[in-house]
Amino acid sequence: MINAALISFLVSSGSAGAEGEHLTYETHSWILPETAEIIYGGLASVLVIGALVKFAGPMVKKSLTARTERIQAELDTAKNQVAKAEADAQQIRSALGDVKAERARILAEADATAATVLSEGRARVAAEMADVEAKALADIANASGRVQDELASDIKRLARLASDKVIASAVNDSVRQDLIENFISGVAR
Repeated sequence: MINAALISFLVSSGSAGAEGEHLTYETHSWILPETAEIIYGGLASVLVIGALVKFAGPMVKKSLTARTERIQAELDTAKNQVAKAEADAQQIRSALGDVKAERARILAEADATAATVLSEGRARVAAEMADVEAKALADIANASGRVQDELASDIKRLARLASDKVIASAVNDSVRQDLIENFISGVAR
């Protein structure tokens, strides 16, 4: 239909309207073009499509393959990143478990150390208390001995004074003389 209008236009412009004739072109159907046009158009279409398939087809195939590879590479990268993230998460979880175990171990170690220090401190305090008690008992014994010695000394002194007074008041000169002579004779023997 387009071809008919084109031919009609060319023919009409070529005759320059001098004669005033209009050429008309009639086809066998108002919908379908002529059989020759169908054959030549079909062959041209086949040639163009064939050329496109032959020359443009490999480029399209290559670009689609590259696109597929790029998408596959992105999928592989994403899969690797997911696997790495899961491994990191697992490592963090295990490290967290290790932290809890380490915390429990450190607390147990601290409790054991505290118990050891406490028992050593109690033993040291008990030993010091025993030493202090022994020293106190020794000091008490020494003080008791000194007090007893002082007391004996005071008793002797007081007894001497008292005996002197009692003897002086009860013994007369003749008895005193006998006692002194007996003492001297006992020392001389």
